[in-house]
Amino acid sequence: MAPTEGNEVQSLKELIAKLEARVEQLESRASNTRGETTPKATKGVADSIRMILIGPPGAGKGTQAPKLKEKFCACHLATGDMLRAQVAKKTQLGREAKKIMDQGGLVSDEIVVNMIKNELDNNVDCKNGFILDGFPRTVTQAEKLDEMLAKDNKKLQHAVELKIDDALLVARITGRLIHPASGRSYHKIFNPPKKSMTDDITGEPLIQRSDDTADALTKRLTTYHSQTAPVVNYYQKTGIWKPIDASQEPGQVWKALLKATEASSSSSSVTSTASSLLSKIGLKN
Repeated sequence: MAPTEGNEVQSLKELIAKLEARVEQLESRASNTRGETTPKATKGVADSIRMILIGPPGAGKGTQAPKLKEKFCACHLATGDMLRAQVAKKTQLGREAKKIMDQGGLVSDEIVVNMIKNELDNNVDCKNGFILDGFPRTVTQAEKLDEMLAKDNKKLQHAVELKIDDALLVARITGRLIHPASGRSYHKIFNPPKKSMTDDITGEPLIQRSDDTADALTKRLTTYHSQTAPVVNYYQKTGIWKPIDASQEPGQVWKALLKATEASSSSSSVTSTASSLLSKIGLKN
């Protein structure tokens, strides 16, 4: 007896499920093999990314974001670095921002939102996606970001929170070293450069930020917990929030980030492909 159409549909769906499982298995194995290596991205929709990194000062955003930028060929928008650039240029925005940051406060939503929107609209590096670092810091900013992305029909894919106890941050912050041009982060103890006070890539001098002190950190953490922590609750409700233990050494945090981004991308890509195949042959329920 010839199989019925219902049996054919069921058999096809079971085959697709097996293929999905096999893809996940192979990608998990590849991720474990890579370790700390940052793979180059290939052009295509599957490698685009739209994500934010949430976490207190010193959680490791500045260490991990440049690696994500390289992997996905996307832009890394660190609002803190952008504001500090304005301070260095002594623009009106820079003068206002310096006064607020020196007091451990946050600049207005309007200033930050406009600055981010300008980058997303005009920065060619953002065409394949973006990693936002330090934005949004309030629920209002999160809502404004969603509004911006909705206009371009591009939803945020990932909201990753780097979680770490406040007690561990003082040692991290007071020993942090920065390469101003790229934003690469080092640490005198936990992640030292190959040559003292020198960037590994360019050989240019590293600096220690004037606000990387225990007193300034205390003020910044108070501001973070009171104004930024509610953003986590906002994204938990959307289903794109993913927590990562940031107290681990940088390589382990990187592996966790890869797992968080690739698992979502793989699932989305396979599901979309399977759905497309079913639709084309007229078997999608």
